Amino acid sequence: MLQHLSEIDLQPVWLSLKLATLTTFFLLTLTIPLAWWLSREGNKHFKGVIGALATLPLVLPPSVLGFYLLLMLGPRGPIGQLSEQFGLGTLAFSFKGLLVASVIYSFPFALQPIQNAFQAMGKGPMEAAATLRASPLDRFFTIALPLVRPGIISGAILAFAHTMGEFGVILMIGGNIPGETKVLSVAIYDHVESMEYTQAHILAGGMLVFSFLVLFSLNSFNNLQGKRHT
Repeated sequence: MLQHLSEIDLQPVWLSLKLATLTTFFLLTLTIPLAWWLSREGNKHFKGVIGALATLPLVLPPSVLGFYLLLMLGPRGPIGQLSEQFGLGTLAFSFKGLLVASVIYSFPFALQPIQNAFQAMGKGPMEAAATLRASPLDRFFTIALPLVRPGIISGAILAFAHTMGEFGVILMIGGNIPGETKVLSVAIYDHVESMEYTQAHILAGGMLVFSFLVLFSLNSFNNLQGKRHT
């Protein structure tokens, strides 16, 4: 069956892996401090609004999210015009635009496991460190982050896997440009539309195996962490 795959069929696979890797990196950079802030006590109403906005992609149809992102990232949109002024070019129908859209679309998949881990940690470890005169920054990096590492790993795995399977938002923002925005999900759609079912089977089957392995690994990791705490 592999003989039916041309060289261009492998390009969307590597492009998807690149997109998922970069998206996961930026998501962890953004969601770890946000999850920490949301899990702390404070203005619950304001945090509720921020939390709702951050998790909106969970319930918002991809076509709706993709449409509004296209308006914002396009040449006439506020973000698109700003990117052109800084010499970054148009974000819509480019890999950079895909990256921005993927970060927004996969945001809650990285945020929620990390936020839940921070909340489950409780106040005790941080208060104990404070009594030893550890600074807030020291407490965060030496106490909080190691304790929530399972949540961070879970968030990273979910974000990576979710980005690999994106379609609706990707198609709205990036279209179907080979080598630039044609990721794996779009390539599968192309093969099906062209009735090239053998190629579609190979790519879709690979995604099926990948998705199973991701979930199996995540469940095994969570079970292992649960045994360590019992």
